[in-house]
Amino acid sequence: MLQDLSFGTLDNQYRHHLPAEDDLAVCVRGNEILLHRDTQGILHLPTVAQAQSWCTDWPQWLDEPFRYVFTLQDRRFFLWFGAAGDCPDETYSYIATAVLREPASKDLCFGLMTAWHLYCWYRDNRFCGRCGTPTAHDSKERMMRCPNCGNMIFPRIAPAAIIALTHGDKLMLSKYANRNYTRYGLLAGFIEIGETAEEAVAREVMEEVGLPVKNIRYYKSQPWGIAGNLSVGYFCDLDGDNDTVTLDENELASAEWFPRDGIPAEDDGISLTREMIRLFAEGNEPK
Repeated sequence: MLQDLSFGTLDNQYRHHLPAEDDLAVCVRGNEILLHRDTQGILHLPTVAQAQSWCTDWPQWLDEPFRYVFTLQDRRFFLWFGAAGDCPDETYSYIATAVLREPASKDLCFGLMTAWHLYCWYRDNRFCGRCGTPTAHDSKERMMRCPNCGNMIFPRIAPAAIIALTHGDKLMLSKYANRNYTRYGLLAGFIEIGETAEEAVAREVMEEVGLPVKNIRYYKSQPWGIAGNLSVGYFCDLDGDNDTVTLDENELASAEWFPRDGIPAEDDGISLTREMIRLFAEGNEPK
């Protein structure tokens, strides 16, 4: 999956590092990140030195334009909080975050998803939600602190259930409604306040396709920073013999049963969803 790095590790402990010229810079413009794609199709980030020469202005609310986020495979990543204008180097361009599913650049995509998650959190917590005072970064840990009321704001992670609903040798696959992503996937939904992950599985299946479930069993989890999620994968079985779908058309464009030998989706090595689909197709899903 995306977080299974080809070598090295992710060290995500916060440290107050100052950037060096050869560190990597994550420059954001709207929902796009500044990247270079080489002749083999591999994605690359600019260095801090390049970003400093291209982007010279940053907001007055920041004491420094770069913020250290983590070290991935011995390379330090910094978020650039300045004005990310047009890049004079034509080999670089701003690319939509949807690109962060490319197997050829899987390691970098994982880092960029995580950096994007943190960028959105920093962007959205410039002010205290309790009293409205501008916040300041804590010196020891990744936390925004309000100097007025003492409110402590930590990165937000939204848990979401990924659900492989099975009925004998059939698997339920669905497509989202009103989304740019149109490929087949599994049923999914956010875990709500006051419910367990298993309760969320049963609720989401009933809401989206109108079917009861049993034998809910945990498989694996995956950080999915592009949406600020922690995806939690579950397999479950249809409870009963009536497999007629009642589709929630506000959420889904389609939901269909597919036989084990006719699954129209392959494992891309990126998402928990695709790995779970592959396990079922191979007959290796947890019983």
